[in-house]
Amino acid sequence: MNQPRIAEEILSVLESYPEGKTSQQLSQILGYHSGKQFAKLVKMIAHLEQDKQIKINDNGVIQLAIEETVVEGTFSQNDKGFGFVRRDNENHDIFIPRGKTNSALNGDVVKVKITKPEVPWADKSAEGIIIDVVERQVTRLTGEFTAFDDKLKKETGYYGGLKPQNKGFDNLTCFISEDGLHPVTGEIVVAEISQYPTEDKPQQVIANVVQQIGHKDEPGVDILAILNMFDIPHEFPQEVKEAADRVPETISDDDMSSREDLRQLLTITIDGDDAKDLDDAISLTELPSGNMELGVHIADVSHYVTEGSPLDKEAYERGTSVYLTDRVVPMLPQRLSNGICSLHPNVDRLTLSCLMEVTRDGQVINHQIKPTVINSDYRMTYHDVNAMLENNDEQLIAKYQDIYPMLQKMEKLHHTLYHLREARGAINFDTNEAEIEVDEQGKPVAIHVRERGVGERMIESFMLLANETVARHYTEELVPFIYRVHEHPDTDRLQRFLEFITTFGIVAKGTKDEMKPKYLQQILQTVEDETYAPVVKMMLLRSMQQAKYDVTPIGHYGLAATDYTHFTSPIRRYPDLIVHRLIHYYSNHQLSKKQEAKQTTKLSEIADHSSEMERRSVDAERETDSLKKTEYMQDKIGMIFDGYVSSITGFGMFVELDNTVEGLVHISTIKDDYYNYVERQLVLIGERTGNTFHIGDSVKVRLVKADVDTREIDFELVQDDTKTKKRHKKSPRKAQQKNNQRKRGKNKKGQRKYQSNYRRQKGHGKKNRKRKHKK
Repeated sequence: MNQPRIAEEILSVLESYPEGKTSQQLSQILGYHSGKQFAKLVKMIAHLEQDKQIKINDNGVIQLAIEETVVEGTFSQNDKGFGFVRRDNENHDIFIPRGKTNSALNGDVVKVKITKPEVPWADKSAEGIIIDVVERQVTRLTGEFTAFDDKLKKETGYYGGLKPQNKGFDNLTCFISEDGLHPVTGEIVVAEISQYPTEDKPQQVIANVVQQIGHKDEPGVDILAILNMFDIPHEFPQEVKEAADRVPETISDDDMSSREDLRQLLTITIDGDDAKDLDDAISLTELPSGNMELGVHIADVSHYVTEGSPLDKEAYERGTSVYLTDRVVPMLPQRLSNGICSLHPNVDRLTLSCLMEVTRDGQVINHQIKPTVINSDYRMTYHDVNAMLENNDEQLIAKYQDIYPMLQKMEKLHHTLYHLREARGAINFDTNEAEIEVDEQGKPVAIHVRERGVGERMIESFMLLANETVARHYTEELVPFIYRVHEHPDTDRLQRFLEFITTFGIVAKGTKDEMKPKYLQQILQTVEDETYAPVVKMMLLRSMQQAKYDVTPIGHYGLAATDYTHFTSPIRRYPDLIVHRLIHYYSNHQLSKKQEAKQTTKLSEIADHSSEMERRSVDAERETDSLKKTEYMQDKIGMIFDGYVSSITGFGMFVELDNTVEGLVHISTIKDDYYNYVERQLVLIGERTGNTFHIGDSVKVRLVKADVDTREIDFELVQDDTKTKKRHKKSPRKAQQKNNQRKRGKNKKGQRKYQSNYRRQKGHGKKNRKRKHKK
């Protein structure tokens, strides 16, 4: 008898009988009649009592041990009425049944009373009821307005209705009151909620329009709607603009007085063709010892964005620049980001430099971190650098003959650093990333997979080394600092990944609790040339924790780095700006113990807020990509594409095309058989034919739907006409199964919310994208 199964069965029976049962009654219900079986049952009852999952009264009646436990967390709602509450630092959510949500909305912070305990070995979450809404997360809704006619106004008492675009609010009924602005039908608006759901109307809110974004068909309105939906500010307040206007356009002698003058040092920038915020420059000098001095020179934004200033407060609130398909929403006004802070060629610029003496085998044996001034010699592009180093473009080599030898040495150093990271176990998470081309109206005209050449990877290597060097320096200084950390993977998710790769015949070293990055790296190397490599990489990404900012230097698991921070992009990331500010501060100050505690608290708040703003940015980028991909596919209904199965669920399988567009093949549309979902193996198996769909399988699909409003893309499999299908008389059981399948097909629309959430979650772990691909 399987012990975990016995425990699961006992708890399951007790859930059905809250009044409790005796051990004899349990044995009868469970069919444990022999003496040996009964002994094992009693032994497990004792174990569960010791584990405080059950209680036994004086009469020998066994009941579930439900304590009056109240916890706080964030509510995620399903369109069918139930939901889950996520708690900080807890891996398992609490299930909230339909009717027990107490009018909570998606994203609300709530208090939950636990009614049923978690059953870990059965993968069964705790259950509870929401007893209070602590904080409403969403106060405004963004969506398409519809004006009511006079009859409907009279019937409802409201001016119009709103179809929310906010995720998790699809099934919410939103009435617009006469108060506020009066838009016209088809306008995208922002409405402030004045009345939240009540017990008798749990899916209804009342709101008034406070902002008109534009008609849904106007160019650019769709992106503005997403920015408003995620509450991302895209216009700077007047006082911030005025503060930016007061920043000088050139640097003065006073600005340079306490800095090391590196203007004679040969420095270059390497960025994308259209980049305007050039925040890093690099230099490489051969030393008499044969070692190399690598210089990473970063725009000293902290010189202009001072603590507590309007510019600083706005940068803190934004947290990061947001890179969408046809625009950038900058963290700083463009007068700074594209002007005095941008390391344009042939102009003096204030920088913070990390100068590292690197041995031939890639070890940093000396370093300096200090304020400097540079004058960049060349503004290089990835395209030109790649053409020279990868394709030996003679014209470009002649044009850039003054720096070509340095570029060759940089390439050699990059390869040394890359292999060093690989040797220590850094995981290569390169995944296919979409590059969406849009026309002047914002309409997508092409989707490509973004290519990364030696130029992009070289800059990445140098930025990683600088980030590690700076982090190590201040870790050893034992001063309060802000770090970029990446924790050990969640053990449950990692276990599912390890089980998943066994379907490809891969057995990993280590266990879910003791899994070194090196072991995971070896798995990716094993599948590197296989067709299913992208899927394995994606599944590994899903098992990872999200990288975040923290004041505790626990290291970066994915990079296999003991110390890591973000130092290299202060124009677009607030934590980098704070790192620069700290570098300046610690060069002139020492902290008392009391000051250290205060500084740590302050930095912890900045780290938490910055991590939250980064997630918001990633969500907005992902939503925009989803919108544009769906829009791109709209005129391709009926066309046939080659793709591969990227994931499998109980309701079907997702198929990804070569251009990264992904869509759902619903299980109800696979007509050749009744397919069962085997969760542990993540496969669909035909009950009659034995046909099996695995993640990574190549398939041919026809596009049947591309809905821009819901961001949903649906495919159907293109069946092989050469196959002959035998017809079988249905047994009563098969008939019932077919009936169930038809019901699943009818419920397809009802599952959409969950499917959309699943689609969004698939991107978990992807780093915040910038055109320069710097970690």
